[in-house]
Formats: sequence, C-alpha cells, structure tokens
Amino acid sequence: MPFSPELIVYGLIFVGVFVLVEGAYLTIFGKSISLNSRVNRRLEMLEKGGKREEVLDQLRKEMKQHSENRGIPLYSLLAEKAQKAAIAFTPQQLMMIMVLVSGFAFAGLSVGTETGMITRIAISVMMGVGGVYGWVAMKAGKRIALIEEQLPDAIELMVRSLRVGHPFTSAIQIVSREVEDPLATEFGIISDEAAYGRDVGDALKDMAERLDMQDLRFLSVAVTIQQQSGGNLAEILAGLSKVIRARFRLFRRVKAITAEAKWSGNFLSAFPVLALIAINVMDPNYYDDVKDHWLYIPGCIAVGVFLGVNLIVMKILTNIKV
Repeated sequence: MPFSPELIVYGLIFVGVFVLVEGAYLTIFGKSISLNSRVNRRLEMLEKGGKREEVLDQLRKEMKQHSENRGIPLYSLLAEKAQKAAIAFTPQQLMMIMVLVSGFAFAGLSVGTETGMITRIAISVMMGVGGVYGWVAMKAGKRIALIEEQLPDAIELMVRSLRVGHPFTSAIQIVSREVEDPLATEFGIISDEAAYGRDVGDALKDMAERLDMQDLRFLSVAVTIQQQSGGNLAEILAGLSKVIRARFRLFRRVKAITAEAKWSGNFLSAFPVLALIAINVMDPNYYDDVKDHWLYIPGCIAVGVFLGVNLIVMKILTNIKV
C-alpha cells in the first residue's frame, strides 16, 4: 500500500493544535502562568500593582470556576482536570477554543487532504475536542506531579520556621515566598485567606479536595488535629514529611515497574482506532466493496462496543493502586 502524504498533514495539524492553544494561553495570561516558569505568579501580580484582595479574588476564581460549572453538557468530562491544572481560561472560553481549533483543523484538512466532507468534519471535531482535552490533561498531570515533588520540601521549610518561633500562618507565608510555583501560589492563597480570617485547617482541606491529593489531606488533618488538641506541630510535620517522602519513593518505584504494562495497554487500546484512520486516509475506497452488505452497520457497532470494552478492561488492568 503506497504511503500517503496526507498522514503528514494529519500529524502536523494535531501538533499545531497544541502549539496554538499553548501560545494563546501564554499570550493572554502571561509567561508566569507557564509551568516551566520559575516566577511566582501571585507575587508577580502583586508586584505589578494589584491589591492583595484583588489578586486573591482572581486566583480563587480561576481555581474554582471549573468545579462550579460541571453541569455544563460535555464539559463535565474536562472540568476535573481543568480544576487540577488551574486553567485560567473560563469554561466558556475553553469550549470556544474547542470550536475554533476544530475549525482550524477542518481548514487544514480541506486544504491538505482530499478526504470526504463527513470524514473531515468528524476528524476535525476529534482533533479540536481531543486536542484541548489532551492539553488540559497534560497540564493537570504536570502540575500535580510538581506539587507532589515540592510538598516535602515545603513542609520541611515550615518545620524549620516553626522551630525558630514563627507561628504557623507565618510559616505558610514563608513557603509562599521561598518555594517555586505551582505550590507557592497555592500556599500564597492560603496565607491571604488566613490573613482575612479563614481557618487555616479549612483552607488546607479545601486545597486538598480541589487537587485531590492524599498527601495534602494528611497535612490538613495534622494541622486540624493540632489546632483542636494541641501538641508540637513542628514534630508532627517533620514526621509527616518523612512519610510523604517514603510514599513518593514508593510511587516512583511502582510507576517504573508498571510503565511497560501501561504503555502496552495504551498501545493496544489505540492501535485499532489508529489503524482504521490510517486505512481510510491511505485508501479511502478500501471498504467500498462491503459497505452495502447488510452486516456492515451491525459489524461497525459491534467493533465500537468491543473497542469501548477493551479501553475499560485495559484501564482496569494497568491502573495499579498503592
């Protein structure tokens, strides 16, 4: 079967989707919002002249807007990851971006390929929705991984601050200034909320639930128990830091051991779909001889069901709980 240059066009368009969304994101909200940036976004907003309460309100709105709009049709699939990634785009803006990116993909397919109209529309929608979802999921995964890696160092910094006599709220404020984003901005929000009268334990619990991180839940529980029953918070947090580091090492080991199984599962799940797309692109008339057969439509439905079951089973088999 001869190679079709249209495959290159498909690949370039899909890569262009990520570049387009990322470029728009950094252009609108500034370089400091990038996870590759070493700049503390909250401090940068304050240095630009923003008032403390205004900066707090904006950051809280960005971090909670996605969980508050889970009722929007189809957006519920994206809301959880957008919340973890703290995407500054509003839900309406994200949905509009999906539409615009789908239009961009359709234009690229119309110019660079000779695929049928229905196929172009279907692939354009898949690229627009799937591309934005993949971009948000990538942001969420990277942000959560960074927070997990930063958390033990941040707790140890709080321990040192407590041992030299600083109150816990001051220790949190020191973390918000000294560590890097994304954890610095998260703790900066807690520091500002505490300054305006919110209970620190409740603020930590809210952050743990929003990010869905077990280690942060441990931290919020430790702080809440100490507030209610007393005790040496520095020693409690020092022990917690050791536990989190041990858990982190264990997760890394499990991730390394199960990497092959997860990639095999992803490959086996994606291969049938990719093969179908490749066949239709390289030879659009490949299925013409069987399209009129009475079993063609039921067969397609059966294949779709089996692919869905395959995705679920492979996800279960490769999702190792520790």
